[in-house]
Amino acid sequence: MKRIGCLFFSFLLLSGCSTANSHLKSVKSDAADKITVGKVQREIRIGMSSAQVIEVLGSPNIVSTDENRLEVWVYDKIATDVSYSNSNGGVWLILGTVGGNSGATSTSQRTLTIVIKFDADKKVRDFAYHSSSF
Repeated sequence: MKRIGCLFFSFLLLSGCSTANSHLKSVKSDAADKITVGKVQREIRIGMSSAQVIEVLGSPNIVSTDENRLEVWVYDKIATDVSYSNSNGGVWLILGTVGGNSGATSTSQRTLTIVIKFDADKKVRDFAYHSSSF
C-alpha cells in the first residue's frame, strides 16, 4: 500500500511539470518559408526574372507601376511576437497543493518591407528593403 501511495504521489508531482523546451518542440517551425533581410541579401539579384523572384519570396502583396510605367512589387510583412513566462511555486501536501502562480507577457512587432523594381524585360533592375522592430 505504501508503494502505491508513493507511485501515485510521484505521478501527481510529475504530471504538473512541463518545460518550455518540450512546448517548442511541439510547435511546427516554418523558418524555411520566412522572408528575411538575409534571404533578400543572399538570393535577390539584379537581372533575375520575375519567376525567379516568386520562387524565392513568393507572391508580392502589392503590384504597381512607377513613373515610367515599369512594374514594381512590394512585399510588406508584419510579425507579432508574444512571450509569456509563468512561475509556479508551492508545496505538495497529501491532499493538494499550497502555492501560487505568477506570470508576465511581453509583446513586440517586426516589419519588413521589400520593394523590387523591374525593367521593360521583366528583369529585376533594382531592389530595396527596410526592417524595423518595436
